[in-house]
Amino acid sequence: MSLLERFLQPTAVSLKICGVTTRQDAERLVALGVDALGVNFWPPSKRRLAPENAGWLRDLAGSILRVGVFVNQATALPLRLIREGLLDVVQLHGDETAEHAAIYQEAGIPIFKAIGVKTRADLDHAADFGASAVLLDAHAPGVYGGTGETFDWNNALDFKTQHPELAVILAGGITPQNAALAASTVRPAALDVASGAEISPGIKDFEKVTALLAALNR
Repeated sequence: MSLLERFLQPTAVSLKICGVTTRQDAERLVALGVDALGVNFWPPSKRRLAPENAGWLRDLAGSILRVGVFVNQATALPLRLIREGLLDVVQLHGDETAEHAAIYQEAGIPIFKAIGVKTRADLDHAADFGASAVLLDAHAPGVYGGTGETFDWNNALDFKTQHPELAVILAGGITPQNAALAASTVRPAALDVASGAEISPGIKDFEKVTALLAALNR
């Protein structure tokens, strides 16, 4: 079973820690048994890792699922980072269209498509991207994740019920205090945590990471 298949298997709720900026933090996540890490390449992000400083991701191949987060990015950079062995998955976290996503599908590259959820209507086209998983996050125009805000998880549960063929990743305001409730309410393939697992933007808090794993009975 590949790292991606293991991450998305429906029998357990996996954990993805997003907004990782340092090799040291990434290696500690591996040591703790975290399933996936996310690295944000969006220039305005306070958790951004510059592509020229991302070479250490290559050394983590096979030990943790490496997800690159991009916002309305031309395909050249994600495709290059995949080809260079730095990433396993491209996460489209902006206003990308299904046509944009199709470029990755044609190249055989797995994608996660993030959808900002405010109302049920925001999910009307979430299944159109051919993604390996749909990541449901809080609606935050212009911010694109990491806000620490939750949304109505009933919308996520409804979407999951209506699209049992799609893996769902739940994001938005997940913390050690609400992770168990989020997992039991929605039963997603994974929880995605950024601000709920850090000391400051991009610097991870490993007491919180350990507590998140415990909340998932890991």
